[in-house]
Amino acid sequence: MPMDLDFYGDGPLGDNPGVSPAPVIRKIVHIDMDVFYASVEQRDDPNLRGKPVAVGGGQRGVVAAASYEARKFGVRSAMPSVTAARRCPELIFVKPRFDVYKAVSAHIREIFAEHTDLIEPLSFDEAYLDVTENKQNIALATDVANLIRAQIKEVTGLNSSAGISYNKFLAKMASGFRKPNNFYVIPPGRGAAFVAELPIEKFHGVGPATAARMHKLGITTGADLAALSIEDMRTRFGRSAQYWFDLSRGVDNRQVNPDRERKSIGAEDTFPEDIKTIDDARRLTAPLADKVWRVCESRALFGRTATLKVKFSNFEQITRARSFPGVIRSRQALGAALEELLAATFPPKMPVRLLGVTVSNFDRGEDVVDSQLALPIN
Repeated sequence: MPMDLDFYGDGPLGDNPGVSPAPVIRKIVHIDMDVFYASVEQRDDPNLRGKPVAVGGGQRGVVAAASYEARKFGVRSAMPSVTAARRCPELIFVKPRFDVYKAVSAHIREIFAEHTDLIEPLSFDEAYLDVTENKQNIALATDVANLIRAQIKEVTGLNSSAGISYNKFLAKMASGFRKPNNFYVIPPGRGAAFVAELPIEKFHGVGPATAARMHKLGITTGADLAALSIEDMRTRFGRSAQYWFDLSRGVDNRQVNPDRERKSIGAEDTFPEDIKTIDDARRLTAPLADKVWRVCESRALFGRTATLKVKFSNFEQITRARSFPGVIRSRQALGAALEELLAATFPPKMPVRLLGVTVSNFDRGEDVVDSQLALPIN
């Protein structure tokens, strides 16, 4: 059985040069619902239980979530539906019900709040919790995590997994280590060793491009990364050097942030048929812009940047952005920015299958944007 975190003390790394000072050891839990969307659909429709299910998809869409029965065939989220159907001919596609997922997520959040106020949601189906000082005064972080998992199962009927460690990065990595419906603990004495054995592409936040860059540098595991001095890190990674230096040694001093700010508001759509003309693009981006603007207004979040996302028929993707000295304060101003972005993109080099609209770079209290002072397209 893994050790539990039942103590406080100095960081496990001592006074290693280059390592950021370690705070008092915290007890961090990362709760991750198991194939959340697909599990909700199987819970609500007994005919789907035990069968390969994909949420989303459709003839030209992508998979939003896949049941474990579907994953056995290699079906994964973000996979084109045609590829998923080819891998699993018996795959059942169901339309997403985001209002239901949001309601279930709210129930789960209420359970979290019974134990701590330090909750940092990452999405509908996962969150960090700092249970160093928890409301139930439970000494062991593992006991808190498993009590939460049991309550989630009782209230929602859904399974979840938990990672327990002394920082957010390791808690995140631990929650996926024994999935599904399980937990794993990485205590302070094991953090650096756990990271050393971890393939670099398994690091949370490392995508294919970063992993490829690391591999070119001869870095394939956490141990390879930890072998570099802080000076080597600065040469290779510049401003990210300290982050990688710390992480490779099991150090992550980020606190659980219950006031984590939304970075952007966006909406996108995959079309039944590819489009080629700017008139079609205008017609199809209008409802996306309407949806984004309604959310911006309802949350009083007004941003300086409008972004157009374009995915072509070969799945290649680009983004075009328009930034302003002040925030965008009207749907008309957003539409004007999008019109310039569309004009710079159409006619496209090949047919377009998806368009997306995003507002970001939020700043409250700014003056209405003057379109004559806008910055050039990125």
